[in-house]
Amino acid sequence: MSFEDDGSQKPSIQALKTKPLERSFALARLGAGAGAKIVAHSIANIFRGEIDRDQANREFYRRQAQVLADELGKLKGSVMKAGQMLSLYGQYFLPEEAVTVLSSLQDDTPPVDWRIVAPVLQRALGRHRLRELEIDEQPMAAASLGQVHRAYRRKDGLALCIKIQYPGVADAIESDIRTLSRLLIMTRLTPKGLDLTPVFNEVREMLHREVDYESERHFTETFAERLKDDPRFVVPRVLGEYCSDQVLTTTFEHGHSVRQETVQTLPQARRNRLGHAFLELFLTEFFRWGMVQSDPHFGNYRIRVDEQGEDDRIVLLDFGATRIFGRGFVESYGDIVRGALSRDRDLILRGAKAIGLMQESFPRSVLDAFAQMCELIVEPFNAANDPRTPESLRNAKGEYRWGDSDLPMRVGRVAALNALSIHFRVPPREIVFLHRRLAGVFIMLATLRCELSARDTLLCALEESARSSAE
Repeated sequence: MSFEDDGSQKPSIQALKTKPLERSFALARLGAGAGAKIVAHSIANIFRGEIDRDQANREFYRRQAQVLADELGKLKGSVMKAGQMLSLYGQYFLPEEAVTVLSSLQDDTPPVDWRIVAPVLQRALGRHRLRELEIDEQPMAAASLGQVHRAYRRKDGLALCIKIQYPGVADAIESDIRTLSRLLIMTRLTPKGLDLTPVFNEVREMLHREVDYESERHFTETFAERLKDDPRFVVPRVLGEYCSDQVLTTTFEHGHSVRQETVQTLPQARRNRLGHAFLELFLTEFFRWGMVQSDPHFGNYRIRVDEQGEDDRIVLLDFGATRIFGRGFVESYGDIVRGALSRDRDLILRGAKAIGLMQESFPRSVLDAFAQMCELIVEPFNAANDPRTPESLRNAKGEYRWGDSDLPMRVGRVAALNALSIHFRVPPREIVFLHRRLAGVFIMLATLRCELSARDTLLCALEESARSSAE
């Protein structure tokens, strides 16, 4: 959950359905309504032509997904977070219309009334500790599993962020996952015959991690320690005396959203430095540490603009989605990247097969198409004189113009034209989260309208990774 305050005041939820039975009943009622709509839609399709039927199906998927998203938003907790995760996994098996609607769960979340979360804070910290704080009852950010309140420590005025977990969300995870999996089948949003057990197993594991505030505290402190000597980054300090298994308190770290005018109007050189720092951080996390903060939501990153000069800094927030990647996975993924940079398709496929992205049984055309897609994805890291990079995406110095690039759409076309989705249904879970962050890196650099060549940065990260593996 990000600590971004967008200034909006959404109506707060006055009551939470926290008991498994009442949550299951709410979802079951939704499923029953969906069943009746499916019957009506199927009958109407009999009388439609092929084109009208396709349009009707698209609209049907959109409506079904919208109803599902609306209900999940009201329930909060793990079932809503699971819906968010489905929008991430769903790009591989859900209708495009459903993915678009479910993605809205990422950002449009009403807060919960203070009287619901206040008892959680009181039980966690006790009255003595609470008297040390002055807390704003209006949350500055709200998400599916908890919300953040601004606070001040009375003795010295230290500004704080207090993240409070919604009551009952941890206990409802197992029931929510079972109910949601049945609901997806009832709404007919998933293809027939597709086994979603691995997807829901991963969602379940992810949910248990995200309600583990002690783990999030550990990762926050770990990132702070590893980046303490890097002046480009700011990580909030954890105040352990105001933490528990349901409460996480850190210092409040000010900054601007990357989309705000203050950041967007910075000189090109300063935006380039910010973009380079953001990219280098991701490469360091993955190739050196094997520890990646995998949620690329813009609210998790703030820009602290240096009013006196050029020492702008990136404030890093929310480490609840941090994932650990095994050395073997990192090495094999590195083979894919090295192969893509050098146009060595055997190396690309060796790495892809090692981590389960490709299989020996796939047709040669599919393997070649996958290798072609990988070679296209590394376009921003091509040499400055590489003729495969469109001239319009290079400035006079040969630097890549991230803000003008249509690379994601071109990659999508390659995948669609070669029917990769037929063989590439639901990828290994590590890939889903890694590519989630990787996409976030591209979007960040595009939003900053960076113009920079990152080839040497990537090659350096790959070399360091190889040295680490050899030691």
